[in-house]
Amino acid sequence: MTPKEMARTHALAFSETRAWTETEFADLLAGEFVHAIGSVDCFAVFQVIGDEAELLTIATDPAQRRRGLARACMNNWQTEAFRRGARRGLLDVAADNSAAIALYAGCGYVPCGLRKAYYQRADGKKVNAILMERPLP
Repeated sequence: MTPKEMARTHALAFSETRAWTETEFADLLAGEFVHAIGSVDCFAVFQVIGDEAELLTIATDPAQRRRGLARACMNNWQTEAFRRGARRGLLDVAADNSAAIALYAGCGYVPCGLRKAYYQRADGKKVNAILMERPLP
C-alpha cells in the first residue's frame, strides 16, 4: 500500500473533513515510530513510542464498509503495536462520529479525556474530540 493509495482511501472515507494528502502519509511513514497496517480497502496508521501506541487514523473505503474490515484492522494494529512493546492503546475520535465511537467501544476502548473544539468541519463547525484508551493486547 503506497502513500498515494492511502490518500485516495482516506479522501473517500473522510469526505466531510480534510483528508490527509499523499505527502502527509509519506512524511508520517518515514518516521521511525509510525507504522501502517491493512490494505487499500481499509488501513490503520499508528505510532508506538515506549509502552504506548496511538492510532493516528483508520480509514475504510465507503464501498467496503459493513464487512468487518475496520474491526479486523483495529485488531491487527493493536496486535502489531503489542508486538512492538506497547501495553496501552490510545486514540481520539470526533464526538459526533457515532459509528467510530461504537467501533472503538466494541474494541474495548473507554473515554479518558476530552479536547474541546479539536476537529473542524468543512462548514466551520468545531467538534470536540473524545480521548479513549485501553490496555493492550
